[in-house]
Amino acid sequence: MEVRLFPNSRRPGVGLRPRRESQRPLLPQHARHCPVLEAGSALGFLVYPPLEPNESYHVEFQGDGRYQFVYFLSNPKGKWDPIFSVTIVLPVGTLGMIKEEVEFMGPNPTMTREDATLAARTFIVPEDMGTPPGALSLRGATNFQTPAGWDTVYTPIFNMIDRPVAPMLVVRVETDWYAHETEFRYVLEPGEGISGSHTMPIGQVVFVPREETTFRDCTQAELDAIKESQAQFSRDKAAARISTPYGMPYSPHYLRQSRAPKPKA
Repeated sequence: MEVRLFPNSRRPGVGLRPRRESQRPLLPQHARHCPVLEAGSALGFLVYPPLEPNESYHVEFQGDGRYQFVYFLSNPKGKWDPIFSVTIVLPVGTLGMIKEEVEFMGPNPTMTREDATLAARTFIVPEDMGTPPGALSLRGATNFQTPAGWDTVYTPIFNMIDRPVAPMLVVRVETDWYAHETEFRYVLEPGEGISGSHTMPIGQVVFVPREETTFRDCTQAELDAIKESQAQFSRDKAAARISTPYGMPYSPHYLRQSRAPKPKA
């Protein structure tokens, strides 16, 4: 399957390309010997923000409809200097305009207030904030156009178990005909924030077909074949058991079988 890529409309060409990654550094060591877990982590592709290596940002939900976006640049010593902040205040109820309050951190700003608000909108979507309370949309560096009949599902990063992890609203978009700009919709509690950097993915995408799924019960012959397959797998797995240098026993049988050539359907 071929998926076509097109860049962030506000910042084309900036940010890492999507990629598969099966490793999660914060998982325990024994997860390295769990091929089904690593395959789950590698499902789809990680997506990155439209940031250069010397840029980062932090977005915080302050409660009561207030969000603060802070943009940083790294200095020659490798430390992150705040350049400007945009505080976004949502209207009370459903009436009114979104307010954007800009503050420059240095004495001689190199951009206007309008430039700062446009820069913030490169990374976040103010119109999506607050639904539900604490909701925040992060823009990706890459957008996707799928083949006919295929959708894109936007998810949090699989198997990221470090706490606290902000929940995310998973969405599915018909990207074969709709030119959707990649967004990841997190929901924060008051005082929580999310940071973005050049090498830090902000979400994951999975491509799925719209073809309907039907179910049927197995026949008795099929059930017998499944049971024999399970028994044979258990025997082969036990025969292939080895130990890690740390003394933990495991079997690489599933990993070997999953990487072996498969018969074509």
